[in-house]
Amino acid sequence: MGWKMKVHISVIIPAHNEEKYIARCIKSIRKSAKQFRGKTEIIVVCNRCTDKTAEIAQNNGAKVIFNEDRCIAKVRNDGIAAASGKIIVTIDADNRMTKGTLSEVYKLLRTGKYIGGGAPIRFERYSFPLWCNDILCRISFGLTGLYSGIFWAKKDSFDAIGGFVEQKAMEDVATAKLLKKYGKNQGKKYTTLRSNYLINSTRKYDDLGDWLYFKLVFQNIGMFLKAAMGDKSGMDKLLDEMFYEYND
Repeated sequence: MGWKMKVHISVIIPAHNEEKYIARCIKSIRKSAKQFRGKTEIIVVCNRCTDKTAEIAQNNGAKVIFNEDRCIAKVRNDGIAAASGKIIVTIDADNRMTKGTLSEVYKLLRTGKYIGGGAPIRFERYSFPLWCNDILCRISFGLTGLYSGIFWAKKDSFDAIGGFVEQKAMEDVATAKLLKKYGKNQGKKYTTLRSNYLINSTRKYDDLGDWLYFKLVFQNIGMFLKAAMGDKSGMDKLLDEMFYEYND
C-alpha cells in the first residue's frame, strides 16, 4: 500500500451536541492536513447527540460513529478503536488546532525520542481572568510535564496503556501519567508541541463569565474537600452540569 493510500494520522473528536462548533474544528484539522504529506482521517464520535452534529460532520468529510456513554474517556476510546491510522491525535469539538500541528506530531514521533504528548493551550480571546487561567495552565504544565489539550501518540501506545483512563474527571492527567510512565520504560519522553498549540474555546466563559472556574472553586470548596475524602456525589453532579449536560 503506497504512501498516498494508507492512513497515517487519525484525529478523534468527541462531540456532544456540537453543531455550532464542529465544522470549524474539522476545518482547522483540514488546514493542518494540507501541510502534512501523509493521509489524515477525521473521526467524530457523536456522544448522545440530538442536534445536527453528525450531519454537519459528514458533510465536512468526517467519519461519524456513535456513543452513548457519559464519560469522555470512553468516547475517545471508541474513536481510537475505530481509527485506521498508526498515529492518534485527539481534540475537543469546540477547539481548533494550528496548521502545522499534524506535521509536527508526525516529525516528533518519527524521531523515536518521544512516546507522545500534548500541546500548549492558547485561548481564542483574552481578558484579565483568562490570562490568569492561561498562566495557571502554563505553570501546571511546566511543573508536571503532563501537557494535554491535544493528545497525540501512536495507536499501539494507546492500546498498550488501555486507552484513556475511563473516569469522569481528570482523565487527561491520568492518561498523560500512564503515557509518560510507559514511555519512560522504553527510554522515551512525554513532551509537548513546540511550534503549534491548541486554540481553546471560550464559549463557557462567554456564557457564564470569565471568572467561571475561579468562582466554581470558591463556591464549591466544601464539595471538593468531600470528594478528596471519597464522597464524589457532589462532584459527579457538577461534572454532569458543566460537561456532560452542558449542551443538552
